[in-house]
Amino acid sequence: MPIKRRIYILLIILVTLLFVACQEPSSGTKVIKVVDGDSIVIEGSYHVRYIGIDAPEKGEPYFLEATQLNRRLVEGKKVRMEKDTSETDRYGRLLCYVYVNNVFVNAEIVRLGYAYAKSYPPDIKHQQYLETLELEAKRLKRGIWKSP
Repeated sequence: MPIKRRIYILLIILVTLLFVACQEPSSGTKVIKVVDGDSIVIEGSYHVRYIGIDAPEKGEPYFLEATQLNRRLVEGKKVRMEKDTSETDRYGRLLCYVYVNNVFVNAEIVRLGYAYAKSYPPDIKHQQYLETLELEAKRLKRGIWKSP
């Protein structure tokens, strides 16, 4: 088989796998690593970025707490992923809403005050809900909203 044909077939397989990774419903994919408060690595070494939230980055206040919370929620567990409009971000990470059992992980991190609700159009399916949770976290002074 010619090399160009092999490459073409491999590209089709890769695109298919990326598309299937964020389809709903999913039987579950295991989280193998938590990168930070809003991204993970799943089986197959795929990097996943949570849609609709923005957690503190390394070196920023509450980075460690956001990362630890994400770790408690998903590390080593089977997650179900739901896509919105976009497949990947500019860094090649899958863009997904992530669930463990009945817990909407993106929302839980915002609700507990360890991420901002941040809109990344066109992926806005759950944005109003996330913004409502951010307001609640601010009102209750949770996480990043604690008084100095």
